[in-house]
Amino acid sequence: MRLSARVDYALRAVAELAATSADGKLVTADRLASAQQIPPKFLESILLQLRRGGIVVAQRGPEGGYRLARPAAEISLAEIIRVIDGPLANVRGQRPEELGYHGAAQSLQDVWIALRANERLILETVTIEDVVTGELPERVRDLVADPRAWV
Repeated sequence: MRLSARVDYALRAVAELAATSADGKLVTADRLASAQQIPPKFLESILLQLRRGGIVVAQRGPEGGYRLARPAAEISLAEIIRVIDGPLANVRGQRPEELGYHGAAQSLQDVWIALRANERLILETVTIEDVVTGELPERVRDLVADPRAWV
């Protein structure tokens, strides 16, 4: 799985926002950028996407900033990835079920669909709250505990 810098920055920014605005307090884009070492102009465009995608709420003005649109426990990593980059798994920009493999390569479609299902299993289960608290689901902890996962 390959995640774009845009997705990486979005996930980090949302986690930071969840950690610093737990009481509903607004956080500036500059503060988020500084805390996560994200280029400020790049973050502004990411925050716009997240606002349009219903992940964050923005308020303008001298007391303005951003906060989560819903509790962190209700926002999955998969949702953020989809808002920023679209579908979780695609091959050459197409959904796996739309591909037409033939002959000896026909089973590749099943592999891509299984891969997407596995990605969903993790990314739809893990929430921003899980990331911020470090209390990841047991399935994720089990996978990380396997030394083969690190190579």
